[in-house]
Amino acid sequence: MRVFVAGASGAIGQPLIAELIRQGHAVTGMSHSQVGARNLAASGAAVAEVDAYDAPAVERALRQSQAEVVIDELTSLPQDPADMAAAAPGDRRLRLEGGGNLYRAAQDAGVRRYLQQSSGFFLQPGTGLADESEGLAVDATPDVAASARTYIELESRVLQPGPMEGISLRYGFFYGPGTWYWPEGACGDQARQQKIAIIGQGEGVWSWVHIEDAALATVAALSAPAGIYHIVDDDPSPMSVWLPKFAQWVGAPPPLRLTQSEARQTAGEDAVYYGTRLRGASNEKAKRTFGFRPRPLEWLSA
Repeated sequence: MRVFVAGASGAIGQPLIAELIRQGHAVTGMSHSQVGARNLAASGAAVAEVDAYDAPAVERALRQSQAEVVIDELTSLPQDPADMAAAAPGDRRLRLEGGGNLYRAAQDAGVRRYLQQSSGFFLQPGTGLADESEGLAVDATPDVAASARTYIELESRVLQPGPMEGISLRYGFFYGPGTWYWPEGACGDQARQQKIAIIGQGEGVWSWVHIEDAALATVAALSAPAGIYHIVDDDPSPMSVWLPKFAQWVGAPPPLRLTQSEARQTAGEDAVYYGTRLRGASNEKAKRTFGFRPRPLEWLSA
């Protein structure tokens, strides 16, 4: 299958490109940087060195690739989540405006199928694990709600009726090499400095996915029925469970504990939401439909 991957030099882009090539697909990777382009060429992919904001260049690259499927993994995330507030406007613009250029180019080029990165952790609060019928948390705290609205726009775009089939992949929090949540990642450093605390009872439930499992699921979704899929681990866990184990795993002291009031003063409303109100996602649909089998969360099974 001929596959065009945007965001090909990012955290998921690299293992995704490798897995697509391993499974015999003809892959074109899009990157706006010379370093990313060189890495893509070294991996065996064709290279489209294109700025996502340059709509004519995106369309030319896509037509040249003769892609049957487009995978949109466009993000503009910082190396450290502590910088996320400053990076969020640029990330939103890239996903919506740059991704919009990509989506329209795919429509014009007659691409058969479009896969979109979405979120499996900004789900509406509720009891138990949420399935794909659940909406996103647009009534949450300010930054969480803004992210939820961005993902709703992305999902509405890709799932609109038309000749191009749309799939929304709601990934959990990425962990693994090249991500924030890894011994060498930014959150490993934060844990060692005790900058990540358990807030209140730590009942916010986090859904995770190893970056390589996310890549495998994305390739499997190339032939899955159109729709939404949660790409998350089997056993989403509350912060009170996963954070102490993560700290131990990365060689950090036990995390601090803060009351909700203390956390609001020091870290803000969004941090309290993450710590106390996130809802886990069910992966049953992905398992049933295309055999998704994520590994256990590594620091809980260590």
